[in-house]
Amino acid sequence: MEPKNSPIEAQERSGALESALDAAPASALDFRTTFADLVDGLGNDAVTVLGPSDPARAIAGAEFYDALEGFPPESDLILLAPSAGGAPAAELTALLREAALHRVAAFAVKFRDADAPAFAAVADASGIPILRVAERVSWRLFDAVLSRLLGELPHREDAQRDRGSEPLFALANELAGYFGGSVAIEDLERRIVAYSSVPGQVIDGVRTQGILTRRVPDSPLNDDQYRTVLRSDHPVIYPRQENEEPRVAIGVLAGTLPLGTIWIITAQPNPELTPEQEVRVRAAAAVAAGHMLDDVRARKARQLPREDRLRTLLEGTSITGSELAELGLSEERGATIMAFEPFSDPGPLPLAQLRSTVHRHLALHCPEAVTVIRDRRVFALIASDATRDPTELLLPLLPLLDRLIGPGTRAAIPGTAHRSGDVAELRQLAERLLDAAARAGSEISERILTIPALRPRLALERFAAVLNAEPELRAPEVDRLWEDEPSYAATLVSWCGHFGNVARTARDLGVHENTVRHRIRQAEERFGVRIDTADERLSAWVQLRTRFAQGT
Repeated sequence: MEPKNSPIEAQERSGALESALDAAPASALDFRTTFADLVDGLGNDAVTVLGPSDPARAIAGAEFYDALEGFPPESDLILLAPSAGGAPAAELTALLREAALHRVAAFAVKFRDADAPAFAAVADASGIPILRVAERVSWRLFDAVLSRLLGELPHREDAQRDRGSEPLFALANELAGYFGGSVAIEDLERRIVAYSSVPGQVIDGVRTQGILTRRVPDSPLNDDQYRTVLRSDHPVIYPRQENEEPRVAIGVLAGTLPLGTIWIITAQPNPELTPEQEVRVRAAAAVAAGHMLDDVRARKARQLPREDRLRTLLEGTSITGSELAELGLSEERGATIMAFEPFSDPGPLPLAQLRSTVHRHLALHCPEAVTVIRDRRVFALIASDATRDPTELLLPLLPLLDRLIGPGTRAAIPGTAHRSGDVAELRQLAERLLDAAARAGSEISERILTIPALRPRLALERFAAVLNAEPELRAPEVDRLWEDEPSYAATLVSWCGHFGNVARTARDLGVHENTVRHRIRQAEERFGVRIDTADERLSAWVQLRTRFAQGT
């Protein structure tokens, strides 16, 4: 049986309410969601209430709290305060007391277990209940769930609309009625796009959490299981695990194109399916494939104009200035550019897989993400977020790309664009980063390339370009040293790099200190290299360093 506060029961209550409302007179439709309704709908896994609360209090809406803007004029709001979790107790107490004056209904905050007693005391002192949001529930998701429960947002295209009639939900309910357990239909991003709500169905904590967050919880077994299911041409049975009921899984495919998976919790686990059960599962997968393929086509049609706009931005021509806004990106916050390049020269299929994998990963965190392929590289554009380091966003992606595309894929993050015209300049900078890393080879170990990480390399390459373009800046005696006595040139570079310290230079090169002194003296006396002044040493060092960097 499901937990008392599970999303399934909430959806059943919601469905019954909608049916009643259809027959109700217009005057009966004036109602507001209560605090208790919200807490029940969110579930105990998502929020914990601290402090005194009025279950019957009507909630007017939910807003993010911004200290610069102050409290909104409306009363009976739940305020989401992502920045309040680290505030001192005294500051938080003052904030909640002021919130009481503005008739705020509750504050939603994230904090550590160790801070729970302090937050509970603040809630008691102020009289404002605190909703502790679970760490695994993102603020974006929490706001969306609140808005959905409050009825503030129309349902999105990729979310359920009529749970009794939408085909995938009806299909999930049909399977659940046959097998006796909860059914989830997932897309390739492991988002739960439909699930069953049959009374009495068997359900476990993992499925409950997945339905709440609309995404499969992370598990070390996930990758292998999904790979097996999508590659199998028959249903796969997974026995009971320590926290999971037994499941039957099958891939949803249109021909050879994978679209998603179906996961069925079965009330009567058996090591094999009966022929009738297998027919049912296969037929359900075929029906799901038809609906999901239509959805893919519709999304592709919507995505194409966005891709065209990104290509225009990357090219830098025919720009109107409104492209970022048309992509749903704020010029004030800015848009972060990313570029991805496989280690080896990819064919069309690996490149398409690279783009697909990058897009799926970024869209999980940044729904506005748009990606395109350009010149055998994948470029992505996402909204900039001052609270999130884009490097951290890509760290979990690299191991996945290693498995799917091959080891060594690099990513470049050149910066943030605040105007449409900035994107093409940042694209060129991303290409410079990738090209510089490719030329450097093993000298650069970083997989995620940024300006700070590669600034010395970029500077040396620029110095080299200037020296090549203006030969009068080159000292011919330094070039002769490089060509005739490479070991002397290497010693001079190391000696300059160690600020003339002979002992460190000797350790760096693995030679005797007298050898270092001899080579430096030969560079001066035999080749005429001038290193008496700081400027002369800098000039000689830069000229030799660029030669080493170029490997010529």
